[in-house]
Amino acid sequence: MKKWKNPLLLLLGIGISNIGGWIYLIALNLIVLDEWGSPMAVILLYVLKPAGALLTNGWAGSLIDRVNKRNLMATLDFFRAVLIAALPFLSTGWWMYVVVLFINMGSAIFYPAAMTYITTLIPGNDRQRFNALRGLIGSGAFLIGPGIAGLMFMMGTPTFALYLNAMALLLSGVITLFLPKLDDRSAVHTTGTKWEMIKADWKVVLNFSRRTALVMVLYILFTGMLVMTAAIDSLEAAFSKEVLHLSDSTYGYLVSIAGGGFVLGSLLNTALSHKLHHMHLMGAGSLVVSLGYIIYACSSDFLTIAIGFALLSFALAFATTGFETFYQEHIPVDIMGRVGSLYGLLEGVLVILLTVLIGVGAEALSIRGAVAGGSLFMLLITLILNMCLQNNSWKKQLKQHSECYNK
Repeated sequence: MKKWKNPLLLLLGIGISNIGGWIYLIALNLIVLDEWGSPMAVILLYVLKPAGALLTNGWAGSLIDRVNKRNLMATLDFFRAVLIAALPFLSTGWWMYVVVLFINMGSAIFYPAAMTYITTLIPGNDRQRFNALRGLIGSGAFLIGPGIAGLMFMMGTPTFALYLNAMALLLSGVITLFLPKLDDRSAVHTTGTKWEMIKADWKVVLNFSRRTALVMVLYILFTGMLVMTAAIDSLEAAFSKEVLHLSDSTYGYLVSIAGGGFVLGSLLNTALSHKLHHMHLMGAGSLVVSLGYIIYACSSDFLTIAIGFALLSFALAFATTGFETFYQEHIPVDIMGRVGSLYGLLEGVLVILLTVLIGVGAEALSIRGAVAGGSLFMLLITLILNMCLQNNSWKKQLKQHSECYNK
C-alpha cells in the first residue's frame, strides 16, 4: 500500500477531474442551447476542442519537457477552474467561445504532461495496472458525471453545475500538489530564441521517429483507429435517429449501454492487467473495436446496434490501456512531451479533415453509407496494425527497443 500511496492519490485527482469534466460538458451544452437557441452554436463547442489542440500542440511539448510536470499539471487545473467559473458571466456573448477555446488549450497541454509525469512516477512493472485503473475511473466518471449533472439541474441550474466543475478542478489541483515533485534531471535546456528552440525540438522528434520507425508506425496506426472513432461518432446521433428512427429516450439507452460496456471492459481489464501483454491488448482490442463499428454500421434495429455499441466500448477499454502502456514503454520520458504534442497536432488535423469528409459523405451519399465506409476503413487500419504486431521480426526489434529505454 505504501508503494501505491502516490499512484492512488494521482488516480483520485484524475477521477475528480473526470467527473467534473462530464458535468462541465453537459452543463455548457445546455447553457449554450438555451442562450443561443441554435444547434450550430453547440456544434461550435465541439469544433473548439481540436482547434485548441492545433493551437497548442506545436509548442506545448517544448514547455512540458522543460518544466516540473507536477507543478504544470496543478497550474493547468487552477487555470481551467478560474476560466470555467467565469463562463456564466460570458454565456450571452462570443467571448464565451474564446474562454472555452483557452480551456481546451489547457486540456490539450495537460494530457501529454500527465502522461509524462505518470511514466516517471509509476515503475515499469506497474504501468499497465495503473493504466487499467485509470480507464476504470474514466468509465466510472462516464456514468457518475452525467448523473451528478442531472441532480445538479434538479437542485439548481446548469450554471451551478459549472461552479461545481470549477471546484472539482481546484480540488484536483490541490491533490496534485501533494504528489512528489520528482527530480527533473531529464529537463532539456536550449539556448536561442523560442522559435529556434521549437524548431530544434521538432527536429528531435523527427530524428527519433526516423530511428524508431517501427514504433511510430504502430503509434500512427492506432491513432488512425482513434481518429476514425471520432469521425464516425460525429454521425452517431443522426444514424440512430434518422436511419434507425430511434426516440430520444431509446438513444439515451444506447449511450448508457456503451457506458456499461466500457465499465465492464475496464473492470475485467483491471482484474487481468498482470496476465495480459500490452501488445495483445492494443492489437486484439483495436480489431474488436472495429468489428463493433461494423455491427453498428450494419444494424437495422435496436438490439443489433446495442450489441455493436456494447462490443466496441468493451474492447476500447482494453485497446486504450494497451496503447498507453505501449507509449510509456517505447517513448523516452525526456522527449515524451514533445513526441505526444507534435503527433497530437497531426491527430487534431486528421480528426477535423476526416470528420468533415465523413460529413460530406453523409450528405452526398447517405448516413449509413458514410458510417459503413468509415467502419470498413477503420477495420483495414486495425488489420494492418495486427499484421505488424504479429510480425516476428518487428516483435524482436520492439522488445529490444523497450529494453533499451527501460534499463
